[in-house]
Amino acid sequence: MDANSVIFGVWFLIGAALVFWMQAGFAMVEAGFTRAKNAGNIIMKNLMDFCIGTVMFILIGFSLLLGEDFVGLIGKPGFDIITSYKDFDWSSFVFNLVFCATTATIVSGAMAERTKFLSYCIYSAVISAFIYPVEAHWIWGGGWLSQLGFHDFAGSCAIHMVGGISALIGAAILGPRIGKFSKRTGKPHAIPGHNLTIGALGVFILWLGWYGFNGAAATSVDQLASIFVTTTIAPAIATVVCMIFTWIKYGKPDVSMCLNASLAGLVAITAPCDVTDAMGATVIGAVAGLLVVFGVWLLDYKLKVDDPVGAVAVHMMNGIWGTFATGLFATKTAPGSEINGLFYGGGFKQLGLQCVGILSVAAWTAVTITIVFLVIKATVGLRVSEEEELMGLDVKEHGLSS
Repeated sequence: MDANSVIFGVWFLIGAALVFWMQAGFAMVEAGFTRAKNAGNIIMKNLMDFCIGTVMFILIGFSLLLGEDFVGLIGKPGFDIITSYKDFDWSSFVFNLVFCATTATIVSGAMAERTKFLSYCIYSAVISAFIYPVEAHWIWGGGWLSQLGFHDFAGSCAIHMVGGISALIGAAILGPRIGKFSKRTGKPHAIPGHNLTIGALGVFILWLGWYGFNGAAATSVDQLASIFVTTTIAPAIATVVCMIFTWIKYGKPDVSMCLNASLAGLVAITAPCDVTDAMGATVIGAVAGLLVVFGVWLLDYKLKVDDPVGAVAVHMMNGIWGTFATGLFATKTAPGSEINGLFYGGGFKQLGLQCVGILSVAAWTAVTITIVFLVIKATVGLRVSEEEELMGLDVKEHGLSS
């Protein structure tokens, strides 16, 4: 093995560790943006997302994702991690496991403060075992989308859009928190989180982790450096644009919205981070900064869906945008890139492939996650009682005095 392979093999594992550390970021964002009486429940859900996800990924998820391809749809189920450990691809398992856990965690914030803990554990197991691995196989495991030429380098579609759609459907089926919408006018009421400092810390942890999220699969120093540049520019631009927009619209720069704008820019650049240049990353980030504000408004005022942390606006809206933007801003001038998007002379071919990927993965996710949530609702129940919600899930679900 040459020195370059060793270096990038080690970096790949460091990247996996950075992605795992993003679980801490999600936990802090969700805990900070919700009320103190539910903080323990939030922490427990984020912990169990990873731990339950690991169990399910060992049992079936990994083989469905990266097993021998079956007609482009799924990987062949198997237990190579147990039966052939000596010859097993350990690095690939660890890296794909932490990605899988991220997908599940996105839903936690949107369904916060009113979901039964048992029901959440069941959902987390199903998305980790089946829903995520199947569509990720299409994109990264040699499935039909990868065969067509669909491009999603680090998961705007495979992870963030899937998590965001699941969050939207889960929050819609669950219903809003008590007091979120006026019974008389239907207008949304702000329910402030208990700790903006913790929320901000979570955003910085996530931003740090994103360098591993986007950059771990790089195969050269030039490509890695370029990915770091685009992964820095997009969220920075998104945050500046969001600050200016909210300052003009509301008369004050909105702190929590700007924190979410940073995440929105990161989500949007995730798919095209390896094939865009600085100009592409700038435009992608600028749109993301506006899209997150639009997404929050759409859920609150039009769809009447209660999303306590803005997960749908951040992950679904910008997951779709980032995947679509790949077909617009991809350029062969980026190190390692082999595609040109519409704005770089590539015509509509790549853009069309990106749309096929968005629609097919969205359809798969929407159908499967709806079935999962409806089955959970009809069996063990999805929502806690009114008394439990008002008292806080920490006391009733976990016996915490907080």
